[in-house]
Amino acid sequence: MLEPLYWAISWILLQWHALWHLVFGGGLLLATNWDWVLAIVFLVLTVRGVLFPVFVKQIKSQRAMQALAPQIKTLQEKHKGDRETLQREMMELYKREKTNPFMGCLPMVVQIPVMWSLFHVLRHLNPDKKLASTKTIYGWTASLFDSASRAKLFGAPIAASFKSPATDLANMHANGTTVKIVAGVLVAIMIITTYLTSRQMILKTGWAEDPQQRMIQRLMLYGIPVSLLISGTVFPIGVVIYWVTTNIFSLGQQFWVLRKYPPPPASKTAPSGKGAPAGKAGASAPTSSLADMILGRKPKQPAKKPATPGTANGAPAVDGKALAPKPGAKPVHPKRGAAPKRGAAPKAKRPSG
Repeated sequence: MLEPLYWAISWILLQWHALWHLVFGGGLLLATNWDWVLAIVFLVLTVRGVLFPVFVKQIKSQRAMQALAPQIKTLQEKHKGDRETLQREMMELYKREKTNPFMGCLPMVVQIPVMWSLFHVLRHLNPDKKLASTKTIYGWTASLFDSASRAKLFGAPIAASFKSPATDLANMHANGTTVKIVAGVLVAIMIITTYLTSRQMILKTGWAEDPQQRMIQRLMLYGIPVSLLISGTVFPIGVVIYWVTTNIFSLGQQFWVLRKYPPPPASKTAPSGKGAPAGKAGASAPTSSLADMILGRKPKQPAKKPATPGTANGAPAVDGKALAPKPGAKPVHPKRGAAPKRGAAPKAKRPSG
């Protein structure tokens, strides 16, 4: 079933090798055949370029899921304890809003056949194979097969793995310790970058409200790196190079895409009427539509009410005319008080002592 994919991967790999062979001439530099190593690296760039639209769809799907989070939470509270009804209602919600909660795993699902195809191709790069019919698979020639089977990264053949048997290493003329060191370091980098890639996505988009989606996020964050601790030791070094390059590319790609399609801003609406905080009843908060949340636009600010004439910042106006002195009135001294009225008898002084 994957036969056409084996041919496609082999063709892309051989095309990039032909280009880099012109640059390096097939020689060794730092005990590395860079024409084959870079051919694998640029195979990643080719595949990821083809999958870039799928990655953008993944981001948009996650934004739509975040926009549906309040409705999902309402359904969970409404059908608490009734899992069958809850699942049916949520599937109807996804269908109505044209959202697929499993779209977030699509890039990884698409890459798995590609990595398996590369694994299948590199697994045949064994110098022990003498038959020309075995060497000329998927468009390879016998000379290219022999060159790739002897290609090394820092002295370790790219066709070897951490758990390669001693007989295979002897056929490759490889040192077992060197292979284990190079493969072990690459597997460790593969596990770390796989975790960082998933962590970067979750930190930017947040944990999903949907339990199924949250479970998928946990699986991608913890499950896949743990599984690589076991499966990575049987991957040929060439496959590990592919995976590490893919993760590094993904970190940069996600950084760019998440800046272009930022997560929707969290908007909190102040309650009105009963239960509103004192002095804030009926206050309106920024509102955001579904389109605003998916596209990452800022929520619309409510229009400010015009100030009432004669008021400043809500304070009552002061009548300046009422405070102005009447015509002909004598000024009042701040210490001596008001002047005595005309014709009024002076107040008697208290006798001293």
